[in-house]
Amino acid sequence: MAQRTTGQRSEGKSSPDFDPRDRLILALCAELKAERETRAALEDALAHGVVSLEILQAVISDPVPVVTEEDIVRIERVLALDAARSAILAKDAPTVRDLRGGG
Repeated sequence: MAQRTTGQRSEGKSSPDFDPRDRLILALCAELKAERETRAALEDALAHGVVSLEILQAVISDPVPVVTEEDIVRIERVLALDAARSAILAKDAPTVRDLRGGG
């Protein structure tokens, strides 16, 4: 099933490729889903007395950062590319004078 990106929806094109923003959104959604499933599984295991104190201490003492430095660099790169693209589009956008044929 081909998914369409935000920009492609307005243009009516279909492609399995995602732009960087779409990939970031999908990755964040997947991460959030995995964290929720992990939390639910841990709560269930605790409720049934399956998890030992040692395992619980190991989980608490070795947290996984929600956002890594690499993630921040990637996000900043996407934002910079988006800002550059917006600046180019704004620069190349026709003015009212151009549309009316004025010089």
